[in-house]
Amino acid sequence: MSVVLLESARMTVNDHRASFANAFPAADPDEVGLSPAGLARLTAVMQREIDAGRLPGVAMMVSRGGKVAYRHDGGSLRPGGPALPRDAIFRIYSMTKPIVSVALMMLVEDGRIFLSDPIGKFIPEFAEPKVGVEKNGGLELVPAERAITVQDLMRHTSGLTYAFTGNSAVQRRYAAAGLFTGDPGNAEKFLTRDLDGSEFVAELAKLPLINQPGASWDYSHSTDVIGRVIEIVSGQSLGAVLHEKILKPLGMSDTAFFVPAEKTARLAQPFPRDPEKGQPVALIEMPEPPRFESGGGGLFSTLDDYARFAHMLYCGGRAGNVRIVARKTLEFMTSDHLGPDVRIGTPSLLQPGHGFGLGFAVRREAGMASTPGSPGEFFWGGVAGTYFWIAPKEELIALMMVQAPRQRDYCRQLFRTLVYAALA
Repeated sequence: MSVVLLESARMTVNDHRASFANAFPAADPDEVGLSPAGLARLTAVMQREIDAGRLPGVAMMVSRGGKVAYRHDGGSLRPGGPALPRDAIFRIYSMTKPIVSVALMMLVEDGRIFLSDPIGKFIPEFAEPKVGVEKNGGLELVPAERAITVQDLMRHTSGLTYAFTGNSAVQRRYAAAGLFTGDPGNAEKFLTRDLDGSEFVAELAKLPLINQPGASWDYSHSTDVIGRVIEIVSGQSLGAVLHEKILKPLGMSDTAFFVPAEKTARLAQPFPRDPEKGQPVALIEMPEPPRFESGGGGLFSTLDDYARFAHMLYCGGRAGNVRIVARKTLEFMTSDHLGPDVRIGTPSLLQPGHGFGLGFAVRREAGMASTPGSPGEFFWGGVAGTYFWIAPKEELIALMMVQAPRQRDYCRQLFRTLVYAALA
């Protein structure tokens, strides 16, 4: 093992304090049951992908027992550009969802909303949803058997969907409505129409549901609707609520729905074309506050910022003296809310042995899935490749930031496999 790789695997206390001042302590890997050689292998494998031209750059962090034992920033900020800095900003897309879900549960703790509330109580357009049923080559609309609840939104059993997760008749309706870019790897804008949050949700409510509420786990715009519910209940914009309740208390100063001019130079960029198939890649650019603050995928963040959020989750809802959410609330959120009777309508995103909680996928069994893990862990990722998980039984947090939408599944499998292989 080279000295360079070993040093990248071993994060010193001084290095840690440079970016996690007053946050969480650091430790050498072997002090917390991580193999320095295993972490060096993780560094080497990811560098192999960078050298092969498959990844522009990647930032990674591994923490155990609440102590950061590994941090590595490799590759470049943008193709042909400078080295990836420690404060690089990434489009985190659907890793927005856990943050917004925590904000909703803070309103639940304040007694301002119940998970059992029908969303029509807040958004009248959803008071009488229709379900699209494919029949005789057409699409028949039938009344929903029950109301969509806030809990349905949180666990993706609302009956809403995304246009890009399949090709059913309902999803073709979504695509034809032209509300949302179906392929973030080939879209410069997040929305295809200039709508604010209220307008977006009103247009979404006109579309049929893909399944009856509560019957199926279908990855969807549900968290976008949660964001709108938060705005209605709080009387503030979603961005203002997140800043006040989560981002500012945790010191997440680089996390927002846009990247202002003074920070643009730190924004990580993908390859302009997919290195494997040559398809153009153009991720969202947001230099000004957007009209629509997407609760389902609109945030930008840094590795250090999201690590603060992840450590708060690991520590039972608190960071130092700051309490964000109650321990039992977080325990409730990271429990499986699907059970055996809910079908998995988007199986490509939820491997066997997994369920879904309130804003997170949760692992139910050690086996069955194609990658290692432990029961009780919870996680999610973003479509451009960002990814995190927390495994309470292993006292483990792992976080990866990358902007490579076509390679995201490959990168996640590599990262998860090599991190678990580094447990001593």
